[in-house]
Amino acid sequence: MPTCVRSCAGVQSCGMDEISNRALPEGLELVRDERGRALVCGEMELRGDFTRLLPRMRADRLAHELLVRAARVRGVEHPAAVDATAGLGEDAVLLAAAGCTVTLIERDPVIAALLADALERAKEHPQLAPVVARMTLVEGDAVEVLPTLDFVPDVVVLDPMFPAKRTGAATKKKLQILQMLEKPCDDEAALIAAACAVRPRKVVVKRPLKGPALAGAKPASSLAGKVVRYDIIVP
Repeated sequence: MPTCVRSCAGVQSCGMDEISNRALPEGLELVRDERGRALVCGEMELRGDFTRLLPRMRADRLAHELLVRAARVRGVEHPAAVDATAGLGEDAVLLAAAGCTVTLIERDPVIAALLADALERAKEHPQLAPVVARMTLVEGDAVEVLPTLDFVPDVVVLDPMFPAKRTGAATKKKLQILQMLEKPCDDEAALIAAACAVRPRKVVVKRPLKGPALAGAKPASSLAGKVVRYDIIVP
């Protein structure tokens, strides 16, 4: 599949209309309404939406976000970050709000379409517009896309789909739909090797709190919260 780049400065049409007609897993439907694109499964709905993250993007809270702390690069005010497993972009928007320039990589074309739609809608929001202006979306497999980057990132963030139990009905519904599209990483070693090969200052790996290290890679340090932890690998 050709890699396509979408940025909030001007989204390129790369199969967005064709995706609607593709054969999705049984029970899933990609729709568009006045609120943008959504993936629907019965009564469940999955939609990219950054507005609900606005409380976490306040300066007094942002500095305490575990991801922001883990991705911080000493001596670099505006790090170049790559979210290599972007999903719906929630981690990436927190990084961008913290001042990072973020390249998002998403391999599933349907999830990428939802994310592109969320970025476009965020351009019209006065608080989100300056944040998403620092975000660029690339559709493709991170293992293939990372070697083609024309810059050396300061940090690469990895959060591959992980079949772990998480609490909260809303989270479970979201994961149910995501897991119908995007399966757990089938080659963790290749993913972490590709991230390290671009020579970032650090690779930050999001894991379930008690989950194993990605591909058995021993981190230099970790930051742990109540549900997740961030393993920090220094290539």
